[in-house]
Amino acid sequence: MPRFLAAQPDARLLPLPWHTPLAEWPHEHLVALPRGISRHVVRFIQVGDEVYAAKEVIETAAVHEYRMLTDLHRLGTPAVEPTGVVTNRVSSEGEPLDSILLTRHLQFSLPYRSLFSSGVRRETVSRLLDAMVVLLARLHLIGFLWGDVSLSNILFRRDAGEFAAYLVDAETGELHDRLSDGQRLHDLEIAMVNLFGEFSDLEAGRMLDESLDPLGLVQQIEARYRDLWCELTGLERFAGSELYRIESRVRRLNELGFDVAELDIHTSPTGDTISIQPKVVDAGHHSRRLLRLTGLDTEENQARRLLNDLDTYRARTNQGHVEESVLAHQWLTNAFEPVVTAIPPELAGKREPAQIFHEVLDYRWYQSQRENREVPLTEAVHGYVRDVLSVLPDEVISHESFSPLGEQRQLANPLDPSQGFVDEDEMPEDPWESEAFAPGTEVLPDFLDIEALRRRAQG
Repeated sequence: MPRFLAAQPDARLLPLPWHTPLAEWPHEHLVALPRGISRHVVRFIQVGDEVYAAKEVIETAAVHEYRMLTDLHRLGTPAVEPTGVVTNRVSSEGEPLDSILLTRHLQFSLPYRSLFSSGVRRETVSRLLDAMVVLLARLHLIGFLWGDVSLSNILFRRDAGEFAAYLVDAETGELHDRLSDGQRLHDLEIAMVNLFGEFSDLEAGRMLDESLDPLGLVQQIEARYRDLWCELTGLERFAGSELYRIESRVRRLNELGFDVAELDIHTSPTGDTISIQPKVVDAGHHSRRLLRLTGLDTEENQARRLLNDLDTYRARTNQGHVEESVLAHQWLTNAFEPVVTAIPPELAGKREPAQIFHEVLDYRWYQSQRENREVPLTEAVHGYVRDVLSVLPDEVISHESFSPLGEQRQLANPLDPSQGFVDEDEMPEDPWESEAFAPGTEVLPDFLDIEALRRRAQG
């Protein structure tokens, strides 16, 4: 009988065919969704209106990753939500099967290959890199050593005009009280190596803009990470007469989306110089403020845009004297909710509500500029639905069918992109695997045997 390790188990998962290898599961339990490259068997399981990502992996790795993701979720870090681990799996023939890690599917998210499959402008690549750098810095701030930083282990969600990045794979992760500079830079080096390979793969598949160079991109990532880390944690010295720079440093961090919970300030014995260094920095400055005021749980840049519109609403309605919480309720009732409810139900899966509101504001501004008049919000919503939203692809899951964004070729197995396309005569040959299974090749034992490796190398 399979054993379920879960904080809040879903009873609907119990009757599923856990005695069957995940790669052989009946299609009626699965849904085809885009995913990144994985060394493990990964499938999306549909249970009622819920969708779970299932990864088949050895028990120790599954339990470790479940606990890592649980800790990250508790700390409020952008990562997929763990649901449980299924262990003690045995096939119908009595053979032991690997455990399965279950995580909740992150709606409105896409793996990087789906974003690149239809061609991506260099400006979009730059925003994706920024999102990844911010995610890596946030993980390092809480003492998380990733150990396998790559685009394949990240999901991206639209965040106003930017992207937000979410960690997907924590199999190699470690959580410490704090990371040393050596640990951080080692993680950064892993990222550069992995990302160079992924960008080179995209370049070979003609999915990368010709003006973009894989080496230049990873060097850009390194420079951006170092600059961000310096801004978040660096020591700053200035004259005692420049006390305004303390407030300036805090404001810069707020603009980056970080709160300063603790600031270390030292004054020289003579009082001539002051040094400041952020000691406790928390991400989510704007999203926490918006949640407190309105109850809306959004990405950071979406929150920034909505808060700006809240300030604009105050000015439009001449309510500079009104308490912010009261004004926020009015804005929610009179501005945000009418836009969201005006979206036809059949189009609601194309964008999440906060992203729709942001895009409506953009549409309204462009229309106002084009027509040289103030376009009312209700008119802008109807125009946005007609001209923009109706032609966009769905980014929430479709229970009936799904084809990756921009994909022009049909996958041989929509549930497993690694099996290639139907128009391919055969799978690409892997010379390493071909050599390993060639006739006459010595089969290596299950344990590490140095002498056997030497014999194979000598051929």
